[in-house]
Amino acid sequence: MKKIKFVSLMMSALLILGSCNMSNTAKGGIIGGGSGAAIGGVLGNIFSGKSDKGKGTAIGAAIGTAVGTGVGILIGKKMDKAKAAAEQVANAQVESIQDANGLQAVKVTFDYGILFDFNSSNLKDAAKKSLSEFSNILKSNADMDVAIFGHTDKAGSLEANQKVSKQRAQSVQNYLNGLGVSNSQIVTVEGKDYQEYDDAKTAAENRRVEVYLYASKEMIEAASNGTLQ
Repeated sequence: MKKIKFVSLMMSALLILGSCNMSNTAKGGIIGGGSGAAIGGVLGNIFSGKSDKGKGTAIGAAIGTAVGTGVGILIGKKMDKAKAAAEQVANAQVESIQDANGLQAVKVTFDYGILFDFNSSNLKDAAKKSLSEFSNILKSNADMDVAIFGHTDKAGSLEANQKVSKQRAQSVQNYLNGLGVSNSQIVTVEGKDYQEYDDAKTAAENRRVEVYLYASKEMIEAASNGTLQ
């Protein structure tokens, strides 16, 4: 009976959270309220883009404690605004995800055709324009942590792909820093080589850079204290 109730609860949560009309604010309230560890784990996989093959990128500030409903709602509201702003950036694909703390975050993907030529980490002019627009969002949300991940296709050696994917992430970091984004805000810069290759995409589409905006420890503390703006 407990198992049946658990499955029913989990499916209900998935149906609710899967609604395309639900904002980050609402999702943050449900998840922040604590639907149970097992359900939280399933939802974590869904919002982080993970599949049963283990694909996905783990992000989230180290806080060492669970968050409550109010914190989730406040952070979700702020993430909604950041997402709406990012959706106005040219050549950016934007989606809502969940971080390792069960809090809402924003994933922005810049694809290969805009960012780089084949086997190159030099930013194109179109990429610079997009990143210039994007930098304003980061600077106006300085209490959000940022993670940058470069990706590659399956052509060439693992070593070569690891190198170029890291260089792509670093190129984006360096350009954002040059536009005034604080280096301390950019917490992670990594290359992902084949680790998150998406078989549903073309090789060119897999040569991409992903940027994640998520709640910093300071933002979580501010939300907990009721002072988050």
